[in-house]
Amino acid sequence: MKKLSGGAIAGIVVAAVVVILAIFGISSYNSIVKSDQKVTEQWSQVENVTQRQYDLIPNLVSSVKGSMQQEQKVFGAIADARKDYANASSTKDKANATAEMTSSVGTLISVIRESYPTLNSNKQVSTLMSQLEGSQNRISVERKRYNEAVQTYNNKVVTFPKNIIANMMGKGTKAYFKADSKAMNSTPSVDLDTDSSSSSTSGK
Repeated sequence: MKKLSGGAIAGIVVAAVVVILAIFGISSYNSIVKSDQKVTEQWSQVENVTQRQYDLIPNLVSSVKGSMQQEQKVFGAIADARKDYANASSTKDKANATAEMTSSVGTLISVIRESYPTLNSNKQVSTLMSQLEGSQNRISVERKRYNEAVQTYNNKVVTFPKNIIANMMGKGTKAYFKADSKAMNSTPSVDLDTDSSSSSTSGK
């Protein structure tokens, strides 16, 4: 059997390296694309559930506002949060606005249950409150899934050697759906004892 020359061996080695690099590149590319698509899919779910909360809020507000004239601070916070959400463009802005909506609506529901027994027992109001609480739970679930998808994606695009392929693809890290502490603690303060005494007429 004829021995291969040094040049031939070198050529085979180079070819093998090229094949290995090509396989790695294709595999990494497909992996990054798949993770990117997963993030996009999960973001759609987040937007769906947050939009549902956004759409449900006016129904509850219109049902109770006439009987809760002294709660303008709460209604104002809700209106501001919805406006912020409608104007939000970045993931961070949407996360902050969603947290503000969830917080202010949670305050409204608490006030109704604590200080407005008649409204609380109203079937339509009770149904709307349950739907909003259900939406808030779904937001929490989808937010967690989205952040997990982002973490998986980010790990791929910053970790060597896949980060080389990611850079060639123009892919960078994505933002988590996480609100600032200020937005998460934006609940308007309400004195339930005072409200209870002042709403004895409107809540009955």
